[in-house]
Amino acid sequence: MTDDEIRQAGAADVPAVAALTDAAFRHYVERIGVVPVPMEADHAANVAAGKVFVTEEPGTGRLTGLVVIEAREDHLFLDVIAVHPDAQGKGAGRRLLAFVDARARALGLPEVRLYTNAMMWENQKIYPKYGYQVVKGRAEGPYDRIHYRKRLV
Repeated sequence: MTDDEIRQAGAADVPAVAALTDAAFRHYVERIGVVPVPMEADHAANVAAGKVFVTEEPGTGRLTGLVVIEAREDHLFLDVIAVHPDAQGKGAGRRLLAFVDARARALGLPEVRLYTNAMMWENQKIYPKYGYQVVKGRAEGPYDRIHYRKRLV
């Protein structure tokens, strides 16, 4: 597998998906004061539903990144993007975002939507670089979220 290939996760990947998600989001627990939603997700259910796509380190099979996506009526919802801390800065996130755009286009969906916690300020620098625009901010329970969208047409 080359570093550009992204594949749908299978049942055997569930433990690695959980571990990668935990590694990618663990450092936010102290900052935001709650466990980030992706860490509490039902990874097995998401994989079984075909929502999880992963990328691996060439030659090792170790997961380096993942996305959890869901096609909705008028957009593709990017629920989670996670890159293992050891793989950050090597292009996995960029490849995953490009994959999400391509997937939305293949499904005939005109935009991608996502949200991030306002305390995850790194994301607020990243998403606009890839064409995402802030739609709104909204508190949802203990989470202060910033909603983004990227129009593809």
